Amino acid sequence: MRIVLLGAPGSGKGTQSQRLMQAEHIPQVSTGDLLRAAVARGTELGRKAKEAMDGGRLVADELVLGLIRERLAEPDARRGFILDGFPRNLAQAQALDRLLATLRQPLDAVVQLEVDYGELVRRISGRRTCADCGRVFNLFTCPEQLSENQLCPRTGAPHRLIQRPDDNEATVTERLRVYDEQTRPLIEFYRARGLLRTINAEGEVDEVTRRLEQALHAMGRPKAAKSVSGPGGKSRSPRRGGARQEAPRRAAKSASSVRRKPAATNRAASKGKPARRAPGRTGTGGRRSARRARR
Repeated sequence: MRIVLLGAPGSGKGTQSQRLMQAEHIPQVSTGDLLRAAVARGTELGRKAKEAMDGGRLVADELVLGLIRERLAEPDARRGFILDGFPRNLAQAQALDRLLATLRQPLDAVVQLEVDYGELVRRISGRRTCADCGRVFNLFTCPEQLSENQLCPRTGAPHRLIQRPDDNEATVTERLRVYDEQTRPLIEFYRARGLLRTINAEGEVDEVTRRLEQALHAMGRPKAAKSVSGPGGKSRSPRRGGARQEAPRRAAKSASSVRRKPAATNRAASKGKPARRAPGRTGTGGRRSARRARR
């Protein structure tokens, strides 16, 4: 199963990717994770990406696609993958199509997670991140996670929660504007290719997961039999066992043609030509006819 998850910032792509990864046993391919890992390893692509980021520039699409190519070549991606955070615009989507065609790994589905923008602002402005382990919490959607019993696995002490600078309301509004301008056109791009599935991503996380699984598993349903035009132009479904019914008709037609062959022989005899004796017949019938003629 090869999937792209689309959705505005805060729509839950990361959460649902993690759940889908565990359910389907396929890796989540996050371009942000790939960039950080490449920079940490000091690979050639990682060095080029670091140069761009240090210079305040966007990482070129060619570099990101190169990282995706390397990731999809790993053994755990043979059964499929979940792309999260890429593509973000039409140019990237077209480049991804070409890459996957080269790898012979075309997409099976693209799922759009739809959430009201007012809800997105509330979700993102409520996010808090542990400064020590990086775990993300939410003051509004999952307040139970902020229990004092929750300890940071890195320090063993309560989580030290901070708000990311880009998680304030003003920044979120700008990010949603950029999403509308650059990423939302991908909905029509993938709908035209018959790949798009859209789900309501509001509500309990478990319920959203159920909707996502239903949308993906619907891909495997068998198509209904095509109807054919019947008498008077009315639509009817093909009859089951039609081949079995046709076979006896062909056999009967063949048998009737065999029975008519002796008639051709009699016509030849009436024209004065010697009639050929049918295989397996005796001459008894011919001698009886001769005796009747002499009488």
